[in-house]
Amino acid sequence: MVKVPEVLALVPARGGSKGIPRKNIRDFAGYPLIAYSILAGLRAKLVTRVIVSTEDLEIAEVAKAWDADVPFLRPQELAQDQSLDLPVMQHALKWLVENEDYHPEIVVWLRPTSPLRPLNCVDDAVTLLLEHPEADSVRGVVPAGQNPYKMWRVDQASGVMTPLISVEGIREAYNAPRQVLPQAFWQTGHIDAIRSRLITERNTPTGDVILPLFIDPRYTVDIDKPSDWQGAEALVKDGHLDMVDPASRRRQFPAELKLLVMDFDGVLTDNRVWVDQDGHESVAANRSDSLGLDSLRANSDIELLVISKETNPVVTARCKKLGIPVFQSVSDKGQALKEILRQKKLNPQQVMFIGNDTNDLPAFEVAGYAVVPADAHPSVARLADLVLTHNGGHGAVRELCDLILSKNENKRKL
Repeated sequence: MVKVPEVLALVPARGGSKGIPRKNIRDFAGYPLIAYSILAGLRAKLVTRVIVSTEDLEIAEVAKAWDADVPFLRPQELAQDQSLDLPVMQHALKWLVENEDYHPEIVVWLRPTSPLRPLNCVDDAVTLLLEHPEADSVRGVVPAGQNPYKMWRVDQASGVMTPLISVEGIREAYNAPRQVLPQAFWQTGHIDAIRSRLITERNTPTGDVILPLFIDPRYTVDIDKPSDWQGAEALVKDGHLDMVDPASRRRQFPAELKLLVMDFDGVLTDNRVWVDQDGHESVAANRSDSLGLDSLRANSDIELLVISKETNPVVTARCKKLGIPVFQSVSDKGQALKEILRQKKLNPQQVMFIGNDTNDLPAFEVAGYAVVPADAHPSVARLADLVLTHNGGHGAVRELCDLILSKNENKRKL
């Protein structure tokens, strides 16, 4: 039997940030900043424990609320502006040995200031370290944005510049084409995976043999000042990154789907409306969606239903043609869906809801599985279990129907 190593994810979070006060528990794209790092550890398959190291009681309570372990408070002297990583790591490991006889083999260091992590970032780093016994640690890196071979030092006394670094075999590397210079990488704050003995026995947080974990540069953020915060939040909301996200529950596709509930505008239409001089409204729908719904009805016993906030007769007319029951003028879709489930005696796990905008979010909480078209509002897409590849009114419903039938067919073959 292969021994599973003890892997401790350690999240450092002090309370005295100057650039962005209280940043570790400040709301970041809807959730405390620290939650992103805690969940990166909790959702990793190879991490066996997640601990937050803080001196701050409020941070400790938030960390516990997100299921992190906070078995101790860090001493104030290790929570200063100039505090280094190594003493914080050493304090945590020493406390755990003395108080719990706990000896992790690997420490994963997850800085809250780099919250945008690819889904497999932590497991990839730990796996890389385990596969290379000669390595001391693994560190996340991205291609350097600026070439260090074209950087300079300036002597403060004389004002004369000298190259920061040189390249063997290339005279005046700073004058050489970028293509002939060695590729350089910038270390990020996403992930460090370290053998714990380096921290406790060799007094180093990295060691000598450091392997790179190459990270997609799109995930590169390091939050130190307000402008960093705004840019990082925009990436979370609009960057379409497949990242560890507190908003993304990623629930399992329903094993026994009984009811598919759809919003109307932006799902069965492209969300536009045409209004004539008399105030009559028209919308655009997609015939492929209706064919998909017909196919779903013909090949399954799944019920179909539309819930819409709209009162316009066009909703009634379109749903009548599709042969789908519709509830209109619904201001609270979540409450309406609860009542529907009660009347039909359905378990939420048997219900799927597809919507596209913020007024659909209450229904997301009621249904067992939430789906959005590709062009859904970014804040809504973050909360969905599945984001389709087609836009609303342009085949999103057909895509979902085909997916449901494909899942059903695969179950029959098993």
